[in-house]
Amino acid sequence: MSRPGRYGDWDGGKYQERFDALAASGVDVHGEADFVMALNPHSVLDAGCGTGRVARELAARGVDAVGVDAEPSMIAEAQRCAPELTWIVSDLAALDLGRTFDMVVMAGNVPLFTMPGTNAAVVAGCARHLAPRGVLVSGFSLGRGYELHEYDAHCEATGLTLESRWSTWDRAEFAGDGTYAVSVHRRA
Repeated sequence: MSRPGRYGDWDGGKYQERFDALAASGVDVHGEADFVMALNPHSVLDAGCGTGRVARELAARGVDAVGVDAEPSMIAEAQRCAPELTWIVSDLAALDLGRTFDMVVMAGNVPLFTMPGTNAAVVAGCARHLAPRGVLVSGFSLGRGYELHEYDAHCEATGLTLESRWSTWDRAEFAGDGTYAVSVHRRA
C-alpha cells in the first residue's frame, strides 16, 4: 500500500528492494550506522526511518533502536523485516514517545521530506527525545530548499549546539560549499 507523500507515492517494499539490490551488488549500505556507532550510543531513535535499514543495522550491533516514520508503507516493510523491533507511524513534529535516547538520527534527507514549513517543529520533535548530552545527527542534501543556516538555527532554538560537520557519512571534511552535510548537534 502506498499513499501520496510530499514527493509522490511511497511504496515501502519497492524502496527496500532498492537497498537490497545495492547491498547484493557489493555496495556498503551501512555508512550511516558506521557513523552512529563511532559515537557509542546505547539507544537511538531512527527518525524518518523509512524501511528501518539504519535501525535494523544498529540493533544488530547491540544498540537499543526504535524507528519512526510518517509513511505507513515504510513502517509496514520495517515490521516485515524486523518484527522484534519497535516501529511507530508518526509525524516527527508531533512525536512524543515519553522517553529519551542517547541519539536521534535523521539519515537519508529526512528534513527534505517533511511538509513545507515544518522543519523547526521536526527538529524540536527530535530534540525533545534526546537525553542530557544526547546528540542529534542529520545528513541531507544542500541546495534543495532547506539550508544549513536554517537547520542550525532550528537546532539552536531547541538548546542544541553544533559539535561537528562532515560532507559524507564516512567523515570526509566539510569545506562549506558541498552538496551534502552530516551534522552532529549536542544538547548542552
